[in-house]
Amino acid sequence: MSITQNEINELVEAYASSSTAIISDNLAREPGAVGIRPFHRCTSAVAGRALTVRTRAGDNATVHKALDLIQPGDFIIVDGGGDESRAVIGEIMAAIAKSRGAVGFVIDGAIRDVDVIATDTFPVFAKTAIHRGPYKNGPGEINVSVSVGGMVVNPGDIVVGDGDGIVAFPVEGAKELLVAVRAQEKKEAEMLASIANGTYTNAYAK
Repeated sequence: MSITQNEINELVEAYASSSTAIISDNLAREPGAVGIRPFHRCTSAVAGRALTVRTRAGDNATVHKALDLIQPGDFIIVDGGGDESRAVIGEIMAAIAKSRGAVGFVIDGAIRDVDVIATDTFPVFAKTAIHRGPYKNGPGEINVSVSVGGMVVNPGDIVVGDGDGIVAFPVEGAKELLVAVRAQEKKEAEMLASIANGTYTNAYAK
């Protein structure tokens, strides 16, 4: 049975109230971007649909093109090859994405203007920061399979980010995954309550 757009929107909203750690646990701890961390003022989890970009290392011409394609709720996922030599986005591009309804950025590469980005809650996840600006020559591709921090992300995947990093997974199976996530959240809440009231019996080790 196909999933409707309204159901997808509801799923994305539901995952925004979870955590990457619990989602990861229920994906056999396999998916997950290594070395990608938040640079924004991270106060809670965020979730959206992947708008994917693959660009030449240190070049953001294709990222600019992707900004013109943003739909509200898009999470812009940029495969910059992990290059640390030049910033792919900064304050201005983050502001453009935010104004157009994007959920945030994930950059497998570098960003700049981190002092400004750090004061805002608009999500910007990246590998590192550097002041050196990008090339604007291309080439690049939009809405193709990409890799960020070693994690494969496909166009339209659900992407969740928080203080621990980023995880992504297909819409197909997301309903079932959410059931497992909610069950673990309940179990962990019960563990924390038992710790608080002195009845904990090593359940977390099992």
